[in-house]
Amino acid sequence: QVQLVESGGGLVQAGGSLRLSCAASGLTFSTYVMGWFRQAPGKEREFVACINWGGAYTYYGGSVKGRFTISRDNAKNTVYLQMNTLKPEDTAVYYCAARPSSKSGSYYSPAPYDYWGQGTQVTVSS
Repeated sequence: QVQLVESGGGLVQAGGSLRLSCAASGLTFSTYVMGWFRQAPGKEREFVACINWGGAYTYYGGSVKGRFTISRDNAKNTVYLQMNTLKPEDTAVYYCAARPSSKSGSYYSPAPYDYWGQGTQVTVSS
């Protein structure tokens, strides 16, 4: 049974930082692309970042590029999202997701991701 468990969300002032973690179990972590998505109330789920199986390649959504950094530790089956210079518009539920590295489809779309966490709330106050 695959489980993805996010942690690290919370309330932060604009300009602050948070680090999200996602601990994975029940899958061969090092063979999966790991991604972060977010969803604000009334909006569609939005791609934030993803990282390939070995960590050599990373991709970011345009609104977070230069402020957020995704990383992974395959020894700990964990993926991280370091979020700096947070803005009120970053407020959303953040989801961790996993897809096999061999699976085709856009990294930026939620559809090819097979497994999802329950989400963690990030609220940025102005």
